[in-house]
Amino acid sequence: MSPRRFDVLVVGAGPAGSIAALVLARAGADVALLDKARFPRDKACGDFIGPKGLQVLADLGVSEPPGIDVGDMMVVGPTGRRVVLPCYDGITYPGRARAVTRTVLDDALRTAALEAGAIAVEGRADLPLWSGTTLEGFALGSGGDLRADFVIGADGATSHVAQSAGLVDGPKVLWGFAVRCYLEQRVELPAITLWEQTRWHGFAGYGWIFPSQGGGANVGVGIGTLADRQAGAGAVRALPAYLDHLVGLGLLDRVPSLPLPRRLGGWLKMGMVGTSPASGRVLLVGDAAGLVNPLQGEGIAQAMTSGRAAAEAILGSAEGAAARYRHDLARTHLPYQRITAAGHAALVARPRAISAAGRLLTAPVVGHALAGGWGIFWNELLDGAAPGGARRVATASTWLGRAVTVGSGASRWFTHTFESPWAGADRAVVGPRASTLGPGPG
Repeated sequence: MSPRRFDVLVVGAGPAGSIAALVLARAGADVALLDKARFPRDKACGDFIGPKGLQVLADLGVSEPPGIDVGDMMVVGPTGRRVVLPCYDGITYPGRARAVTRTVLDDALRTAALEAGAIAVEGRADLPLWSGTTLEGFALGSGGDLRADFVIGADGATSHVAQSAGLVDGPKVLWGFAVRCYLEQRVELPAITLWEQTRWHGFAGYGWIFPSQGGGANVGVGIGTLADRQAGAGAVRALPAYLDHLVGLGLLDRVPSLPLPRRLGGWLKMGMVGTSPASGRVLLVGDAAGLVNPLQGEGIAQAMTSGRAAAEAILGSAEGAAARYRHDLARTHLPYQRITAAGHAALVARPRAISAAGRLLTAPVVGHALAGGWGIFWNELLDGAAPGGARRVATASTWLGRAVTVGSGASRWFTHTFESPWAGADRAVVGPRASTLGPGPG
């Protein structure tokens, strides 16, 4: 493409990037939406849009893509005991999720962004382009440059934007890896399983079997690896054994013959730890910012809410956008993420503790008493939950979690990143060209 400077370059056209591009383009910004793939394309995922993600679509007037409405969810403990987590209507979100394949969802959101005026660019972001100390774009692997006043990194867990801008502290990141396949299996109730590969040796992650479009099932496992990305292969190796486990639980009719159909894997960056979400004129959204639930791996709703928040921060005014975005993330995600990221970090390397927690939470009396609040807390839905007993349980869980994790390394990282005196300041030097997206100081 011929050289052109944009107001905003969005790198990655998944849910986070497409929502950001949509909001920006509707407001009149000149937006380039860059992705290396040709759409429609697939992604490894559980394929659930959570309640807050559905609310983003409603708020923006975007039609929900074809899919299956999902309400309650079952959790199966290490001993096979089952607890149903009810899905309640919130004050600010609906009481349901929606199962939509990423092939359908991502293409629909990208199309909405393009219809709003964003410019699609197919290519891979290669060498970063700088103006002084300000990242202002990338040379494309296929040739040509893309430059902009702002860069939004929506390019996933292994974000090239985040690495180029120096926003990742690798040893602190809570990595995970998930792999899934689609099977011909009817699913009555979506289930997450807490699994022991041997007695009292809990699997350091989660497994799932969710309904999928067309009457099939999305089945997969995810494993937490902390900073050791070599351990991600454990999820791939565990998948056949996990399918056997589902057959034993009666959640899968039979183990499919090998090789498994349509198997796809991907990295998860969980709990925000180790990644600064914004600096100067670079903002990270979705998986690039680590906005994946450390307890159960959800990331689509967080991707969509962060994409909207980043766009609105930029539209507010050119100066201080990064500080406004960090403030928004701190307000909406910090209370939950600092607790659950610390819990994730403490448990992953302790298989007996994982087993003990799973057995306790699914014990007959405890599981029944906590189910409503567990569903709210587990799915990061406390902000906006309706008053009642379930909200009180979720609130108590939050206060208890805060007290238990206050001295953890993860909690200290959040304090340093979001609450230090300099945390709200834009630390990168801004280039000389004034942005067209709003008034400057004064």
